[in-house]
Amino acid sequence: MDFVAGAIGGGLSTAVGYPLDTVKVRIQTERHYRGIWHCVKETYRTEKVWGFYKGVSASVLMVSGISSVSFGTYKNSLCTICKLRYGAADAKPSKLDVSLAGGAAGAVRVVLMTPSEVAKVRMQTQRNPHPSVTSPQPVSKPKYQGSLHCLKVIAKEEGFGGLYKGCSALLCRDCASSAIYFLTYSALCDWLTPAGKNKPGFLAVLLSGGFAGVLAWGLATPMDVIKSRMQTDESDQHKYRGLIHCARESVRREGAKVLFKGLGLNCIRAFPVNMVVFVTYEAVLRLTDHYTK
Repeated sequence: MDFVAGAIGGGLSTAVGYPLDTVKVRIQTERHYRGIWHCVKETYRTEKVWGFYKGVSASVLMVSGISSVSFGTYKNSLCTICKLRYGAADAKPSKLDVSLAGGAAGAVRVVLMTPSEVAKVRMQTQRNPHPSVTSPQPVSKPKYQGSLHCLKVIAKEEGFGGLYKGCSALLCRDCASSAIYFLTYSALCDWLTPAGKNKPGFLAVLLSGGFAGVLAWGLATPMDVIKSRMQTDESDQHKYRGLIHCARESVRREGAKVLFKGLGLNCIRAFPVNMVVFVTYEAVLRLTDHYTK
């Protein structure tokens, strides 16, 4: 049931946070934006509301599946670790156990999500003005006509490796942030749950999920910037030779502050998105428990 609950929570959270994710990706990969509000205004002026939702349909479907696997992997890894260490799958795990299970969930996510992340970033950074925006120049046909078409074009032009661009940065980002994410959520839930109760209340889940997301994304932002830049590097550009080269070149050209582009947006987006994830996840599990008893 953890897989189903994770899928529903992941899909809903993506729909909630997608517009801010688009703004975040554009700020991280393009230098001409003067800030968050400038990016929002320019995107709306040229592409209207749809500009904030490019690639959202495939992203919702993919994140649902990936979130399902992530939560399922976390729960099963935690049970396996507890069984090996304490002899019982339902034994109370230590903070190290939770971190290890979270890191395992992050690693599994990367294998599944990298192609969809590449397509999402390419779609989000692609420029195709809204028909209502008057322009003296004829509007050219966009290179990517949808998420699936984007994946086909990348595979054709860049090969299988093109679908896994930024995988190294994503692995560094997700293993560490996922460990912090689940550890923070677990620790806050324990702290906010009154003595004598074995499950956290609705408000405790909301706050724990929100703060877990903020902390995880705060720590993940530098690798998120590198990941986005590597994934926008198309076959005819070859700007970056790998993770270290991308980080070095980005810092050389724009200073160390480039690694924290989108930090504020990541944290703002993370709170409501992860509140939705964990509240939905817990609600589905409790509803299932109620009807199966």
